[in-house]
Amino acid sequence: MIEFILGGARSGKSALAERRAAESGLEVRYIATARPGDAEMARRIAHHQSRRPAHWTLVEEPLHLAAALAMQAASDRCLLVDCLTLWLTNLLYAGCAARQAEAGEAVDCPLLAFETAALLDCLPQLPGRVILVSNEVGLGIVPLGAVTRLYVDDAGRLNQAIAHIAQRVTFVAAGLPLELKHSPG
Repeated sequence: MIEFILGGARSGKSALAERRAAESGLEVRYIATARPGDAEMARRIAHHQSRRPAHWTLVEEPLHLAAALAMQAASDRCLLVDCLTLWLTNLLYAGCAARQAEAGEAVDCPLLAFETAALLDCLPQLPGRVILVSNEVGLGIVPLGAVTRLYVDDAGRLNQAIAHIAQRVTFVAAGLPLELKHSPG
């Protein structure tokens, strides 16, 4: 089963994902996509780590998410990915997309295209349970900068594609979950 949980910053989406993973009764593997690039991000990562049970296995994968999921998935396992938008940011800056957008060029980034396609291809094939967390970034104003517009556009497209694949989709606002989709399977 693929479950997708999205919401705004500090909406409670990660806490809900962690609760659902714990309630699954399966062995949990936490797939972290964040990179501690500065002190503030390191504090955010530490906060997330402090909430997780010590017996959960941590897998850090900032770029090659599909490969990590394929390697970690098992029928008796729950994979919790937190979060897709940090992963997308990593891809935008690891490849050429951010640089191209900043330069006003058309964005053609094979790394971004390959990794997002690989994720969308592998998800339906994975055994066990997968919970994916993502930020909903499209509810505000249109961003001024080219890189930020690219990020919002790509995050929106990724969120739509994941929601289409997922059997369960939940939007979280102010810590309250709103079920958008729940189909057996």
